[in-house]
Amino acid sequence: MTGLLVLTAVPAEAEAVRAGLTDPSRTTVLPVGVGPAVAAAATARLLVLAEAAGRPYRGVVSAGVAGGFAGRAEVGATVLGSVSVAADLGADSPEGFLPVDELGMPPQWLGGGIALAADPGLLAGLRAALPAATVGAVLTVSTVTGTAAGTQALRRRHPDAVAEAMEGYGVAVAAAQAGVPFAELRTISNPVGPRDRDAWRMREALAALATAAAALT
Repeated sequence: MTGLLVLTAVPAEAEAVRAGLTDPSRTTVLPVGVGPAVAAAATARLLVLAEAAGRPYRGVVSAGVAGGFAGRAEVGATVLGSVSVAADLGADSPEGFLPVDELGMPPQWLGGGIALAADPGLLAGLRAALPAATVGAVLTVSTVTGTAAGTQALRRRHPDAVAEAMEGYGVAVAAAQAGVPFAELRTISNPVGPRDRDAWRMREALAALATAAAALT
C-alpha cells in the first residue's frame, strides 16, 4: 500500500506542501486544478490508476489555502475540516437559497450527501500533529464569496463553518466512492467577505501550509 495522496488546486500550493514534508517518499503531492469538478475527476482517476497498479493510497488529503470566517479562523491560521460541505449546490428561490438536499434528492444521488465527514482516524492523526489547528466545517464553493451579504448568508446556513475553499467536497466525493479515507487541510490567506486583494496574505498562508505539511508524513 502506498502513502498519502495530497491534492492541491495550483502548483504554488503543491510546492509549499512538498517543501514541508519530512519524508517525501511516503507522500504524493499533485496540483489538479481549481474547483470541485476538476478536483473530483482528477482524484477519481488517480485513485483508480493506483488501485489498478496494485498500489492503492492509504488516504487522500485536499490541501491548500482558503478564506477564513472572521472570529473562527484568522489569516495565517491552519484549519482541519471536520466535514467538507457543498455549500452552493442547490437552487435559488424567492425565499433564498435552498440546499440540494432539501429538494427531495436522496443522498446516494449526491455522492453520499452534501456534507462528507473527514475520516476519523486520519483527522485524529492530523489533530495530534497540529494541536493548534482550528477544526470545523470547510465549505466548498464554485463561486468565492465576495460580499458581506453572501458571507452572512453562509454563516446562517453553516454556523459551524470555519473556512471556504473550492475543491474539498469534490475530492471527498471521489475518495468516498473509492472507499479511501479523506481529510481536508487548509491555511488561511484572507477573510471570507468583500473581495479585497490587498488584504490577502498569500505568502504567509503558503508558509503556514509548508509548516503544516510536516503532519502529512
